[in-house]
Amino acid sequence: MRKLLGTLSLVLLLQNLTLSVARALEPSEALQSEAIQQVITAKLMTNSPDGNFYPERMISRAELAAILVKAFNLDQREAVKNQESKIVPDVPPSHWAFNEIQAVLKTDIMKGYRGNLFFPNQRVTRAEGLAIFAQAYGVFQFGDDTVNEILDPHPDAASIPVWARRAIATVVAEGFINTDAQNNISPLRPMTRGDMAYLLSQYLQRQQPQPKMPVVPGVTRSPESL
Repeated sequence: MRKLLGTLSLVLLLQNLTLSVARALEPSEALQSEAIQQVITAKLMTNSPDGNFYPERMISRAELAAILVKAFNLDQREAVKNQESKIVPDVPPSHWAFNEIQAVLKTDIMKGYRGNLFFPNQRVTRAEGLAIFAQAYGVFQFGDDTVNEILDPHPDAASIPVWARRAIATVVAEGFINTDAQNNISPLRPMTRGDMAYLLSQYLQRQQPQPKMPVVPGVTRSPESL
């Protein structure tokens, strides 16, 4: 009898644990869904032809270029308008992202490889994706100590490539980054569409005008507060 009661208690415990885990996951799933809806509404990303977003799918260099051109209006920058098209052997004018790739190359937001190759279908890591996004946004010129201070709270900070540390510190400082439950940045993991949607949604929220400070009747501000 005691053995049966013990088994029933264990079953109930596991059921409660499963329910708790499910509830804990709900906010992140809701947050991801909200982020996806925001970027679709802003026309920075789109669903697949079948109507699904597929947040788990990885981002390619061509897709990243296209997204950044939309998010930062890179095609309107003088460097893009005034420079002649660059010769990129693996991105001919017939390529679907030719104009976008030209824009990121002309603005130095993204760079090619030896032989002027772009590798448009190559998947990007989170370190690459975050660093390139920061390049378009504007990398803060933090000193090394500040960069370390910003990144150190993340357990896997040491795995961030040296070339990406200042750029990723910019994204972290601005609150644009998503992490796992242990606060890991996972810089070497492939960047997914879900990762990019979250990044863009946080950026979009930053662009929204902030509410003005309400005026309280009968209260005057000191000169120091002006």
